[in-house]
Amino acid sequence: MLVEQIAVFLENKSGRLAEITAILAENAINIRALSVADTADFGILRLIVDKVEQAKAVLRENGFTVGKTQVLAVEVEDKTGGLARVLKCIKEAGINVEYMYAFVNKTGENAVLIFRFEKMEEAMATLQKEGFTILSREQICGL
Repeated sequence: MLVEQIAVFLENKSGRLAEITAILAENAINIRALSVADTADFGILRLIVDKVEQAKAVLRENGFTVGKTQVLAVEVEDKTGGLARVLKCIKEAGINVEYMYAFVNKTGENAVLIFRFEKMEEAMATLQKEGFTILSREQICGL
């Protein structure tokens, strides 16, 4: 149950992030999770949205460089140690985390951890074996 994520490469200058979010809003595309990583000149905006292909198309039409990758969404209770338990399991399996970001769902009971692992299928099997809940894109969009 991998989730599609889009990545947008953008110049690190005023207004670029606002431009992207406005384009998505004008096209009724809902952002469910996001992360921004930056360097001195460029940034990478990672997004999970409800309409992946439409988001890619409208951003490309507006001159942005857009890629698509798969990530894993793990739901844990929103309490102390939730992330630590997932990372301990992954560490013991010898799997590298390439990046991650997280959000808390509306109820505040659970947190969703978005991961990109070096070995995605192996990470998913390891986490499922340990009883963690893996969410689909539809489930994330329904939160």
